[in-house]
Amino acid sequence: MPIMNVCYSAGDLDETSKADLARTLTDIMIRMEGGANTRGGRAFAWVLFNELPQGDWWAGGESGNGYVSPPGRFLIRVSIPEGYMNASHKSEVHVWVTDAVLKATAASGQDAGQSIQVVLDDVPEGNWAAAGHTISLASIADSVGLSKTGDRFAWSKSYFAAKARVRKAAGYPADAGGLWTENAG
Repeated sequence: MPIMNVCYSAGDLDETSKADLARTLTDIMIRMEGGANTRGGRAFAWVLFNELPQGDWWAGGESGNGYVSPPGRFLIRVSIPEGYMNASHKSEVHVWVTDAVLKATAASGQDAGQSIQVVLDDVPEGNWAAAGHTISLASIADSVGLSKTGDRFAWSKSYFAAKARVRKAAGYPADAGGLWTENAG
């Protein structure tokens, strides 16, 4: 259930390259979801574009391009459920998203991509909702058709088990949230 928010400077994407990038980023989100190329998986794969006017995005203390490499300024924030990916998978996503921007803009050269930043934001368990209902990582897996018997789901369960042990040892209240509940899968 990732959401990608793409910020870019005015003029750095035309409508065709924006549409190409949106399709590629959607495919990346399906890959991120373990290949959940289902109606549910695609319905959860959102790409938002925010074009910033010239003069509203500064780099190196100036609004010009003196500190900007081709294809221009891009900040892609990827919201994902906490416990969804290990560090290696997150690194893959950084590469996939950067490559998608470079391809959509046809940027090349030694410095190409240096001004593309990809930030993955882990949304704590219990802080995501749809249709007014709090949803868990397990319910997301159900919605998108992701298997609960594979290595990825097992890793998520072990992540939350370790987090629960740490919180208990630190004396957190049981209802502090952010933990996988028994009925979550």
